[in-house]
Amino acid sequence: MNDEPQGTPPPPPEDYPEPTPRPEEYRTPPSYPPVLKPMSEPRKRSRNPIDRLTHRLPRPWRIAIDWIVTIAGAIAIVLAIKQWIVNPYRIPSSSMEPTLHCARPGPGCEARLSDRVLANRFIYHFRSPQRGEIIVFNTPKQAAQAACNASGTFVKRLIGLPGETVSERNGQLFIDGKHLNEPYIKPQRRDHQSGTWPVPKGKYFFMGDNRQESCDSRRWGSVPRKNIIGEVFMTYWPPNRISFHTIAPEIGWFSLVFLVPLRRRKRSGVR
Repeated sequence: MNDEPQGTPPPPPEDYPEPTPRPEEYRTPPSYPPVLKPMSEPRKRSRNPIDRLTHRLPRPWRIAIDWIVTIAGAIAIVLAIKQWIVNPYRIPSSSMEPTLHCARPGPGCEARLSDRVLANRFIYHFRSPQRGEIIVFNTPKQAAQAACNASGTFVKRLIGLPGETVSERNGQLFIDGKHLNEPYIKPQRRDHQSGTWPVPKGKYFFMGDNRQESCDSRRWGSVPRKNIIGEVFMTYWPPNRISFHTIAPEIGWFSLVFLVPLRRRKRSGVR
């Protein structure tokens, strides 16, 4: 028998040669884009004309000019609203008591504070004044000054329309011979005068709700259409007197958003 080993014994594990890597197994370092310096974006030109006019000035000057322009713009908007849309007024006398209060100790005044009202200045560009509306207007200056020793801006209720004839008989009013229903007049506020006043074309006849204390068209005549300023639609002060005079009550506070010429319910009529 052959006692020699059949083959060469395998080398120890640490003597194995490392495997030769295949080409696809080579690892290449990742490639990164070159580091670039951020490019400054072109400065956008402001569309604000104030910025374009003041961009060369120091920053404090630009801030001051911006505030001045903002405040001036806000004042211009308020003045425009008062001139063409809505204007506030204070009730100075008792001629419209108790519908509109004046402040004590004025004669005939019922309240501690005068009512403050808002007049809609644009509504009559869309329609004509209607009977029973409370309206702000400029009086015929010379006639009112001579009759009442006062003139200027008055607040009264529209009674007679152009071409009508207004008559008063012992405190009761008649339009073209027909009795005028006036639920807004308190019995103790009526007077006992009598008279007849034709209303010319293009003019309007005004009276106060407090007939005993009102110096109105019965004394200084009718008011031209051009003298009418606007319709009183709301009392906004004092808080306990907040109310609407022309906008339908069912609309409520939502009506403040839409100050449009809405059709109002009749509060007076000829019968």
